[in-house]
Amino acid sequence: MTSCRPGAIALLFVSAAVLTAPLAGHAAGLPQPGPPTPPTPAPRDVPYPGVIRLAVDATDLDHAVFRAHETIPVAKAGPLTLLYPQWLPGNHSPTGPIDKLAGLTISAGGKPLAWKRDPVDVYAFHVAVPAGVTAVDVDLQFLSPVSTKEGRVVMTPDMLRVQWNTVALYPAGHFSRQVMVAPSLTVPAGFTAATALEAVSAVGATTTYKPVPFETLVDSPALAGRYFKRFDLDPGAKVPVILDVVADRPEQLVTTDDQLAAHRALVQQAYRLYGAHHYDHYDFLFALSDKLGGIGLEHHRSSEDGVGAKYFTDWDKEPASRDLLPHEYTHSWNGKFRRPSDLWTPSFNVPMRGSLLWVYEGQTQYWGYVLAARAGLLTKQQALDAIAGTAASYDHRIGRAWKALEDTTNDPVIAMRRPLSWLSWQRSEDYYSEGQLVWLDADTLIRQLSGGKRSLDDFAKAFFGVEDGSFIPDTYDLATVVATLNTVQPYDWAGFLKTRLEGHGPGAPLDGVARGGYRLIYTDTQTDYAKSAEGRRKSTDLTYSLGLTIGKEGALTDVLWDGPAFKAGLTEGTQIVAVDGEAFAADDLKDAIRNAKGGTAPIELLVKNKDTYRTVRIDYHDGLRYPRFERVPGSPALLDDILAPLR
Repeated sequence: MTSCRPGAIALLFVSAAVLTAPLAGHAAGLPQPGPPTPPTPAPRDVPYPGVIRLAVDATDLDHAVFRAHETIPVAKAGPLTLLYPQWLPGNHSPTGPIDKLAGLTISAGGKPLAWKRDPVDVYAFHVAVPAGVTAVDVDLQFLSPVSTKEGRVVMTPDMLRVQWNTVALYPAGHFSRQVMVAPSLTVPAGFTAATALEAVSAVGATTTYKPVPFETLVDSPALAGRYFKRFDLDPGAKVPVILDVVADRPEQLVTTDDQLAAHRALVQQAYRLYGAHHYDHYDFLFALSDKLGGIGLEHHRSSEDGVGAKYFTDWDKEPASRDLLPHEYTHSWNGKFRRPSDLWTPSFNVPMRGSLLWVYEGQTQYWGYVLAARAGLLTKQQALDAIAGTAASYDHRIGRAWKALEDTTNDPVIAMRRPLSWLSWQRSEDYYSEGQLVWLDADTLIRQLSGGKRSLDDFAKAFFGVEDGSFIPDTYDLATVVATLNTVQPYDWAGFLKTRLEGHGPGAPLDGVARGGYRLIYTDTQTDYAKSAEGRRKSTDLTYSLGLTIGKEGALTDVLWDGPAFKAGLTEGTQIVAVDGEAFAADDLKDAIRNAKGGTAPIELLVKNKDTYRTVRIDYHDGLRYPRFERVPGSPALLDDILAPLR
């Protein structure tokens, strides 16, 4: 280390001042920053005076427009800042759809008031309240997407979803739990609406609900539809759990006794796992539709769930969507009740931080598959095949070489779930499914170290099963996670998690698979579960052979970084026109891969990218490869034990 005398340091400072002095004379002629924009009032944990009345009209099915009217009480004249929710729980990102807000007018006593959007905080609207005014009226429209090119469709001729954050402004300067709102909803004639909110009156097609904090309102969306059916998933219980289902057509609401039994078993298996619940009632807001956008979004006393229209009617053909309800239900415990301290925010316009999303989403992803198997929504084999698909995907996630799992917790802000050109290299929200593999690793390790006496089930009960009946969020940090793991099974859990969160591979963290009694292999035949997943995405998955996935009309939807297709110069968006001189068909391409196995002749593709056609030759000769698990003889089948129902 170089050192110098104090006098020398002073000389350096003097010299620097002398050197920069000539520039000071020219500073006035150079651009300088303008005055900063005044900050939006910070939220304080004090009650907002009065109750906001919010009326939402969701009857414009022709244009898919939601219209809202708010009456907001004000205590005094002067500046008022109203906020459109920006940071959305469950999205973990600043994705409030303000681009679809339109027709905003603010008035008082029938006279318009001028508003001005904040030029920096564009989700904030400033208005001056005149003297003598006790309330301002706000009218706005939410122009929901009319096609998937604009976003997720939330209104069709036969059903709709209302997310209250899209149709309301709320006053700045207060925690969202301190702003009370009395909401009402008008739905089209013939529609039935479901929500976790408690109705106090219904007049015609308009339902008025009990006043709730704005925080609770945003956490309590509504689902409405023309073809509606309600299933009680815990008959006779003091705390109801309801499956509210809407469908494109009435025949899609028909269920079998076995299907209903599996959904009821989900509730019981969750109670046995967690040993508590954190709601006074729970509603699955479940849409079966090929028109309404699919969704899986957690809330404390409900969840927004959406799958294809044939969920019940093609039950045996579509297992790949049946972990959705267990996943979102688990979030009532993990994410809504127990919540990472840096993801909890006092309002919807304070940035969230996702450092613990590998617990919030990773462990929820894990329990989603486990509970699906334990309840009978998935067979054991289907669950094994689903986990094998995850293991293979992350074993080929070459981006692990440069980007650690921990850094993917920033992806909701970086990419906001946009499609990526090179998913395997860029990575995207891998805290979900690589996180799932980490928790499988932890579960099998606890079982091994304890001689089968303890498991991650014990962690779930100790961590998520506290304060039975409470639905006040209980925050935690990494130290709390580590400490709870150590109460279940003493071990260096801090080191365990650090290695898996900061490690770089190569390959996926598959110790849990091996310890669970299985190994990942590849065969030339897809599992039935993989076929279901492929059909759900309307794609052809050749990731583990040619290194590509094909969507509609032969267009590539993904190319594996550094795989055979990548090395041939193919990218996402390229269209395969012909295979070995014949017009493209997915089955013909699979035949070409089979025929090339063990040979020397390349697979020849005619491809189109924008207006350019070219022929590429892929030198690949290992045949079709699809992942599955194989039992390791003589090893304990811990994974089988994990997937078995709790008694």
